[in-house]
Amino acid sequence: MGKEIEKIALDRGHEIILKIDITNPEELTIANLQKADAAIEFTTPDSAVANYKLCFEAGIPVVSGTTGWLENLPEVHQLCKILNGTFFYTSNYSLGVNIFFALNKKLAQLMSSHDEYSIEMKEIHHTQKLDAPSGTAITLAEGILENIPAKKTWVNQPTDEAGEIGIISEREGQVPGTHIIKYDSEVDSIEITHLAKNRKGLAFGAVLAAEYSFGKKGILSMNDLLNLK
Repeated sequence: MGKEIEKIALDRGHEIILKIDITNPEELTIANLQKADAAIEFTTPDSAVANYKLCFEAGIPVVSGTTGWLENLPEVHQLCKILNGTFFYTSNYSLGVNIFFALNKKLAQLMSSHDEYSIEMKEIHHTQKLDAPSGTAITLAEGILENIPAKKTWVNQPTDEAGEIGIISEREGQVPGTHIIKYDSEVDSIEITHLAKNRKGLAFGAVLAAEYSFGKKGILSMNDLLNLK
């Protein structure tokens, strides 16, 4: 992701001031961060929150692309407000996926009165992805829960419980990301799918998010960038 983001940023006329990985963590300082207009953070769940805080303290917007840390989201939002920071978070930076989120909510609204349909989700990703279900799948499940009152929670396994949405997570090869939502009844099925062909869409969206965040304050998302509210 870092290489894809760098290529797109350079193609769009930006300058890369600082690159941090496991070989140079000592360079991640407030002074170095303050040389940049924005930071794009794709790391690991155990380091993400500390990195966000450092960006807030440096006074630069941070775009969060890391998944698996969402139990700390309230803490990060609070830190952002206390330190007058700028925090851009979405579970998926693909423009197409965010349109898919809106489509998912609309379909759930249409299906909310049809309890003869069961709902099942599947997400497929590359074997290097450590968290499950994906952040994208969780966002999709939450979009359904918001719009179908009969559904109360999601579980990361198949389920026959009426109030649950089952999410099946599969890890195989180098799959960039596939998400499938299926409404199934005795007479028919309705299925919507988003299939990522590569990671360029994620990188492009992250760069757009960094551009959008510059000069703004507070908590931002793709709904703001794409005017999907």
